[in-house]
Amino acid sequence: MSTLRDLAEEHTQLRPADIDHLHRIAGDWQLLSDLSFADLLLWVPVDADGTFLCVAQVRPTTAPTAYLDDQVGRIVGGPEVAHLEVAYRQGRIWREGDPVWYGDVPARHEAIPVRLRTADGEAGEVIAVVGRDTNLSTARTPSQLELNYLTTADDLAQMIADGTFPPPRHPGETTSAPRVGDGLVRLDAGGKVTYASPNAQSAYRRLGYASHLVGEDLAKLHRRLASDPLDGTEAANGILAALRGEGPPRREIDARGATMLTRALPLMPAGVPIGALVLVRDITEVRRRDRALITKDATIREIHHRVKNNLQTVAALLRLQARRVSMPEARVALEESVRRVASIALVHETLSMSSDEAVEFDGIVDRVASAATEVAATEVSVGMRRTGSFGVLPAEIATSLVMVLNELLLNAVEHGFPPAEEGDEVVEPATRPEVVVAAHRQRKQLHVSVTDNGRGLPAEFDADRGGRLGLQIVRALVTGELRGSIELRPGPTGGTEAVLVLPLAKG
Repeated sequence: MSTLRDLAEEHTQLRPADIDHLHRIAGDWQLLSDLSFADLLLWVPVDADGTFLCVAQVRPTTAPTAYLDDQVGRIVGGPEVAHLEVAYRQGRIWREGDPVWYGDVPARHEAIPVRLRTADGEAGEVIAVVGRDTNLSTARTPSQLELNYLTTADDLAQMIADGTFPPPRHPGETTSAPRVGDGLVRLDAGGKVTYASPNAQSAYRRLGYASHLVGEDLAKLHRRLASDPLDGTEAANGILAALRGEGPPRREIDARGATMLTRALPLMPAGVPIGALVLVRDITEVRRRDRALITKDATIREIHHRVKNNLQTVAALLRLQARRVSMPEARVALEESVRRVASIALVHETLSMSSDEAVEFDGIVDRVASAATEVAATEVSVGMRRTGSFGVLPAEIATSLVMVLNELLLNAVEHGFPPAEEGDEVVEPATRPEVVVAAHRQRKQLHVSVTDNGRGLPAEFDADRGGRLGLQIVRALVTGELRGSIELRPGPTGGTEAVLVLPLAKG
């Protein structure tokens, strides 16, 4: 389905700033929908003859919807949208008219003009209309909660028509919480509570306030309740800012082992500050789980750090043993083991600095490639180059893949560009000796190639049988741990190419 921006750009002449304002409304209008017990539809004019396009829709969580089918993308005109035309042309909220029927569902129409204020703060032109359509099939008994919801909804609707709702969003904030059903407190112009929903009263009770909220100065109450005076002051200042007509950031209050998230919104229909709306949500369990996860993540990082240290200790012991061995073959085998252990330690070093069980693999490949050119037994200066990106890989793939690439890179350097034997004629290569590591993702698979422009595979080489220990390790890891495939073949322009295809999804 097309997005709000796609539909607006395709069918209307709205400016980018207009579309951004519509996005802000659609990001915050669940609040208005829940307070209104109504569906909200965002309509934009398509042409001058009174045709409108629905670019967004939200259903209430507090009442049944008026529409079983999604209305986004629908273009309508004529008598069906006469109320939208009035709100758009006259710039006022339309509430007249008799109920209409959608199938078996009776609904009440309302239309709210959407304005974008100018840079100097003046009310701008109407750019769209919000349709507020209420399902009338369920009879309601007016209650204090419902009356306060509807009164607040009317204030916010007028602010949309004035261009003062929604307030600017602060960096890092989401629109997921708190919501109307979590807890609602309405304040008068002096900051005193005029209504608190039952859920809001329960949230404050967990903070240690057992009395009824009505009549309390909420800013002063926050200062008294908060365990941390700074948090209490910030939460109180947020409420005072909302009473002045500002849109403060959300605040958290900790008290008596409980945590509550608060969001204060100014109420200023027709530009007159009449109070504030405070939404609250008990997030005690959420913060408890967050703290548990932080502790767990720190423990996992510490484990990776210790594994890295242990691997480095093992590598140091192997290196020390290699210096004491007199047999050249044994010394070479121990030095190869040192490099294998060191490559695994690189992954654990990266994981010890990460917040999850995944690593940015490109940096690891670059370090392994650099080490391969430094330690390989060759007299030729071989260049290393990486193309493409491995991206972020889970630890179980990264640990095995780094060993595979370590072996392939060492083989490419040592066997693609072997040292000249005594008596051989030294011939300068036509091209600079080079090994290229390439990677790209395709359909949940990682495709990797290690290509050199060296002397190529010997005529008697059989990739499926025998081979040195390094190639045996490579085949075992690729087909076993990584559940992939490997092919060794002549390179496209000479030399040798190793091609890996590895699944990224678990299976």
